[in-house]
Amino acid sequence: MVTMKEIAQQTGVSVSTVSLVMNGRDGGRVKPDIAAKVRKVAQILGYQVNPMARSLRTNHTRMLGFISEEVATTPYAGGIIKGAQDAASRLGYMMISVSTDGDADEDEEIAALKRYGVDGFYYAKMSNRVTRVPRSLMDMPLVLVDATDPEGRFPSIEPDEFRIAYDATTRLIEAGCERIAYVGCSENMIAQDGRLAGYHAALEESGAGYSERLVANVLNNGPALNAVSELFDREQPDGFFCFNDARAWYVYECAARRGLTIGKDISVVGVDNHRVFAETLEPQLTTVELPHYEMGFWATCKLVSIIENRSLDDLELPHTTAPLPPLDAPIPAKIHCALIEKHSVRS
Repeated sequence: MVTMKEIAQQTGVSVSTVSLVMNGRDGGRVKPDIAAKVRKVAQILGYQVNPMARSLRTNHTRMLGFISEEVATTPYAGGIIKGAQDAASRLGYMMISVSTDGDADEDEEIAALKRYGVDGFYYAKMSNRVTRVPRSLMDMPLVLVDATDPEGRFPSIEPDEFRIAYDATTRLIEAGCERIAYVGCSENMIAQDGRLAGYHAALEESGAGYSERLVANVLNNGPALNAVSELFDREQPDGFFCFNDARAWYVYECAARRGLTIGKDISVVGVDNHRVFAETLEPQLTTVELPHYEMGFWATCKLVSIIENRSLDDLELPHTTAPLPPLDAPIPAKIHCALIEKHSVRS
């Protein structure tokens, strides 16, 4: 079993310094480069902290509670949990995840996690929305994931919905598209508002101009397909920005029925980089990838920084598709999502 004394000998620092670092109490006491060296050596040697002993010394369990609605049961949003777990592991924490879907009582789940002594909570939603924070969480360190507190009382992380649409529409403009349509969502959502605004702004800035006639806000199934089909015949767009990859399917279907080739006659950009559509549509769909992993990773870092009252400047960040915003970003912190080039936009 590796001891703190062995780590101290390998790094040339005192045992007390190693103790501060391994117990997460080095902020303001140990230089960041020294703390990083201690953590790296500890990892190489395979040092394992005794969580029970540490919780008795520090009054912290180093456990985090992840409260989610639908996230845990949705395959492509599960990256949020993966990102949160990866960051927790790097920082020496364990994460307990519970889902409040269906009949699960949210307050009971929160109370159970509090009995375990978790140091802080995530509160995550399936899609970006303004949400009510449960009263039982208001006295705990808390970070909202893919959600925002309407009063801005708690730190939160979400995709930059405006930039998603702005970048996608700009890509279509750069491809030479002159009549760019938006297949949006008819539900009242933060994502819909942000994406419609980004689409509008990109068109106005390019000089192409915005027209409501090129917008079809739909839900799904037959009515959505009919609305996109009518848009095809009425306006004859040569480019489509779609609220998500699922709605891009309607564009592919309508193009096929008219003998038009995606990526040649019609250019299409979606949102999600949803695995099912990414592997099914032909040609493969150029899309903006939602930053599920990045949101989870950032949320853990922010939560731990609150719990430990330190900046985490010494944390080595993973390679991610989208860059992580700084931990002191304004609320809500926004992630600039990456556009994934495939083959549905003409070259």
